[in-house]
Amino acid sequence: MEGRWGTMQHWALAIFRSLDPDSYIRLGIRLLKVILIIVGANIIYRIGRTIISAFFRRQASSRLQISEKKINTLSALSQSILKYILYFIAGIMILEQFGVNTNSLIATAGIGGVAIGFGAQSLVKDVIAGFFILFEEQYAVGDMVTIGDVTGTVIDIGLRTTKIRSFSGEVTIIPNGQLSKVVNRSCDNILAIVDVNIAYEEDINDAMRIIGDVARKYAAENENIVEEPQVLGVIDLGDYGITIRLIAKTANMQKWAVERELRKRIKEAFDYNKIKIPYPRRFIIHNKEKDAE
Repeated sequence: MEGRWGTMQHWALAIFRSLDPDSYIRLGIRLLKVILIIVGANIIYRIGRTIISAFFRRQASSRLQISEKKINTLSALSQSILKYILYFIAGIMILEQFGVNTNSLIATAGIGGVAIGFGAQSLVKDVIAGFFILFEEQYAVGDMVTIGDVTGTVIDIGLRTTKIRSFSGEVTIIPNGQLSKVVNRSCDNILAIVDVNIAYEEDINDAMRIIGDVARKYAAENENIVEEPQVLGVIDLGDYGITIRLIAKTANMQKWAVERELRKRIKEAFDYNKIKIPYPRRFIIHNKEKDAE
């Protein structure tokens, strides 16, 4: 062991003795540049880490309702990505100071990155989409959304998937990369729309008056109706009856409850005022002359 250490010392001394004063200066400048590169990368990393931490703290206090554990995970992941990017760039710059051709190294890394990208294309797409969903506040846990043919309440938002519970209780797991169109039904006040059918024999104006009275009375009792309901009028002349539309602007997530109660009260008012709701009818025409033959 001692002989090997002595050989290494002899080899190092031989190298330094072979250098002239100009070589020492150039070596010193290169070492100084290496130190500056390391210090600069460290400073940039510290600044970036502070910005990332502040950003995620702000996200934690937003309407997203992301758990503290998930916030910490996202913050740590972002900081790690920043650190490895800075380390790679700093390493390339240091190698260039010692005359190493980094073009081939960068090309090799690029080829490897492309290969990994093709192999994990769907995973990367899902993760990137998850970042955008979280940062842009497209929807939050507890929101009622429609994604494709799935409608329900968001119960979890992950980096790779979103989980939605439907009205009947099924949980649908959708990869974030497949969320091409999202309808968020919980962002603001929303219209409750109630279409009421009456028979052709009934008086339209009388029916509209009753519908309006019922809606206004219910709005006075229910604070979830934020604007006075409006009877828009006749919107369809169907096969069996006339359709009258009523609208009422409701608070977030109260649309369905308001619609159900309005339909119930309107039906009760129609029964009290003896206004008939249409139903399919069949008329049979009897030809007496043909029967006589």
